[in-house]
Amino acid sequence: MKLKKKIVSVISVFMAVVMTCTINVSAFDFTPTSGVDEDGNGIPLDFYSESVFMVDLNTGETMFNKEGEKARVPASLTKIMTAVVLLDKFKDNPEKLKTTYVSAGSEAFDELFGTGASTADIQPNEKVNYYDLLAALLIPSSCEAANIIAINIAGSIPKFCEMMNEKAEELSMTETHFSNAHGLFANKNYTSCKDISVLCRYALDNYPEFKEIVSMPFYEMEATDYHPNGTTINNTNYMLASDSDYYYASVKGIKTGTLNEAGRCLASYASYDGNNYLIVTMGAPIEKREQDIKIGEDNPDSVFADDVVYYNLLDHISLYKWAFNSLLVTDFVNTSAEVQEATIQFGKGTDYVTLKPANGYSQLWPVEIPVDEVKQELSIEKNIVAPIEAGDVLGEMKLVYNGEVLSRIDLIATNSVERDQFSATLHVAASFFKSKAFVITIVVIAGILLIYSSIYAIKAHKKYMK
Repeated sequence: MKLKKKIVSVISVFMAVVMTCTINVSAFDFTPTSGVDEDGNGIPLDFYSESVFMVDLNTGETMFNKEGEKARVPASLTKIMTAVVLLDKFKDNPEKLKTTYVSAGSEAFDELFGTGASTADIQPNEKVNYYDLLAALLIPSSCEAANIIAINIAGSIPKFCEMMNEKAEELSMTETHFSNAHGLFANKNYTSCKDISVLCRYALDNYPEFKEIVSMPFYEMEATDYHPNGTTINNTNYMLASDSDYYYASVKGIKTGTLNEAGRCLASYASYDGNNYLIVTMGAPIEKREQDIKIGEDNPDSVFADDVVYYNLLDHISLYKWAFNSLLVTDFVNTSAEVQEATIQFGKGTDYVTLKPANGYSQLWPVEIPVDEVKQELSIEKNIVAPIEAGDVLGEMKLVYNGEVLSRIDLIATNSVERDQFSATLHVAASFFKSKAFVITIVVIAGILLIYSSIYAIKAHKKYMK
């Protein structure tokens, strides 16, 4: 019995904890805007990329999703997984990245000749440490660095691809399969923007070396026998370059990718004023669009006047501007405010108790949408009976915007109310006299009395006759 009581007590405590938590039902369906129209309504942002996925790194909430779960050719975004597999190998001794030197022969280079693959000018059999290989892989998107890493970590490129796919499965990247380490030759090499966002978050959360390298606008590789003065490599993400028309100071990385089958791809993250966002895009145009040629002619100082337009960078810049300029952390619930009264039965000295939200609720919210457009819908339990303890859950508040439930919050009692046992007893007694049980009892008693009276009358009559 004691064990049973303890189990019941533990379950009761657990349920109380669960019931007093704020329940986020669904993320707000954000619509990125490029400004407001004359009526004050947001103008939806147009995207050059075919797939877009944006995440709030502080909360993990999806901010925007445009075909973000669709499997696509990722081009050199593949190299992010190559970097992760390498970093996993040095997880316990990251300092060895700078002291472990490796090289590879023709098996790392032959497939790249004549393809126009991006390079860091690493030569066959040139000894390079793993940190510099990571930098070459992630900054100028060196394809030979990817193959050198694969061959030295796994013994062969196919075996390294097996490791890449095992890691993808471990991270639940459900729309992903890798067939090489560099992202060229798109056959059976695919992933989604959402999956790449999962991979980037893993790398950013677990490896300071990754965060350090992807944020570098340029890097000086160590001197080698082939390069006695070292090698300067420059980042293909021009948002990091202060002398670029695409420079965006809040951006910290991560990786570009370009392939005819993939279009221009990009994974990046940015931080400003405590807000942190990650964006992955795929399928932006490689060639300058016909309609943008005229824009460039009319605006010679714009990026559209250049021979090459990096539409992937423009998408990321537009999204970051929207997020940093238009979204503010907004409080929707005052936890100290009493929002409703609940009627109670058998309360000692009172017949009601006041309710307040168990938790507050804050949400990144577009500045163009008035806060009062979020409605509070309250529902209170019926037939509440004393005693009541402060903190008891007696109802629920739903926050609703445009038919979408943003959150459900428990309503709890602000104070305790004792039970008036005398009034409760009277109520029970009065209820009994009005109940079916009482009627049945009276009928039964009346029947018994009738039977008894009949028997008595019969016996008295017989006695009289005698």
